[in-house]
Amino acid sequence: MKRSLLALLISALGLFAYAEDPTIVDDWGTVQAPPAPALVQVQADPATTALLLLDFEERTVGSRPRALATVPRVQALLARSRAAKALVAYSNTGGGSPETILSELKPLPGEHVVKASVDKFFGTDLEAFLKGRGIKQVIIAGIVAEGAVLGTSIGASLRGFRVIVPVDGTASSSMYAEQYVAWHLMNAPGVRGNVSLTRTDMISF
Repeated sequence: MKRSLLALLISALGLFAYAEDPTIVDDWGTVQAPPAPALVQVQADPATTALLLLDFEERTVGSRPRALATVPRVQALLARSRAAKALVAYSNTGGGSPETILSELKPLPGEHVVKASVDKFFGTDLEAFLKGRGIKQVIIAGIVAEGAVLGTSIGASLRGFRVIVPVDGTASSSMYAEQYVAWHLMNAPGVRGNVSLTRTDMISF
């Protein structure tokens, strides 16, 4: 009986100590952001590089003011990619279609379009399509940062592609989400060391 009471007391003290131990949620306001990652100049080989434009649909862009600012920059990158004869591919959300892609960024006839959730490789032919054309590196721009861009960047890296993400070619509803994605791509297992962060005007072919 005494041993049972002692065990109960020890257990209760342990639970109390555990409850008092602060979690990241308790310490949320004390966290400081790490230094910003360096953006790099990118010289892309158009023969082995594809530009992936993810979910630039009227609904996804129109509902996010920060996303609107990406459109002219991505449009200029798209024009340079096509002029260099780099491969261009697109994605839609589950509720989208090629017709709902913004007019400024509409796919040309013959440019590949897939439909998927956040990882545009999952459940689609995107990997086979890219590898079948000798692609070794992808430039990923899209909406939203913490959705399609993050998911597809991880998916591409795990499938053996080098990944380039122009941070001014992606956006979210919040700056924190964009900051988190940049940190994740530079630091998390599976992508660390395989992703280059850049700007659209720092990419040349």
